Amino acid sequence: MIYEVQKMDKIIPLFEGMTDTTITSCLQGIMGKVYADSLENSCSAMAILGDFCFLAGEPNEELALYKPPHLTQDFMIMMPQNEAWCRLVEKCYAEKAKKVSRYALKKDGAVFDRTALQAIVDKLSPEYSLQLIEEELFQKCKETPWCKDWVANFPDYELYSKYGLGVTILKDGEPIAGASSYSGYIGGIEIEIITKEEYRRQGLASVCGAKLILECLERGLYPSWDAQNKWSAALAQKLGYHYDGEYTAYEIWGY
Repeated sequence: MIYEVQKMDKIIPLFEGMTDTTITSCLQGIMGKVYADSLENSCSAMAILGDFCFLAGEPNEELALYKPPHLTQDFMIMMPQNEAWCRLVEKCYAEKAKKVSRYALKKDGAVFDRTALQAIVDKLSPEYSLQLIEEELFQKCKETPWCKDWVANFPDYELYSKYGLGVTILKDGEPIAGASSYSGYIGGIEIEIITKEEYRRQGLASVCGAKLILECLERGLYPSWDAQNKWSAALAQKLGYHYDGEYTAYEIWGY
């Protein structure tokens, strides 16, 4: 049997060594859900938020194969805690599992130069405007397929205004690039940056990233960053993060 966990005190130790703040959001009970093989003596646990699934504790095939009833998507990114979990994911999902590399940035090593970040923001061409994602923009992003991930994991603006934060670049009143909260937790956010395809390679992602980091610093929030690819890792380092290494994840197609 797989159980949804409400009380996290016995589950938290299973995630030791996993530093992704998306897990933190789940364990704090703010966003996402946590599942385990037992409510009293858990040996294995799984935290799910959006398209991310984190597997921890003792490898458990039933847990690895469990798809919670509230999930409708056919895609999931699985983050195994160790090599034993990796082998189990490969066994369970076979050809559905695509092994990929992701790139971690240190959570405690970033040194943000506010002057340098502001200089990046100031380079934005006057043909564009830069705005915080407030309620009207939040609703607009929810309804816009290419940028919905800025806000998709927040069921409403009330939760976003409490635990989320985002900025977007507008042209003629329409968003063309932005940086926002994929998830939020007490003390910080997990950054998601997207630029509309026809506006890429113009430095807009750098502007959005720099502005969002500055807004986080003003509010005493940590702007956590985990890189999907080398380009994202390079951008993060340009903005003040320190590289922490490559790790394995699995993209599950037909989840």
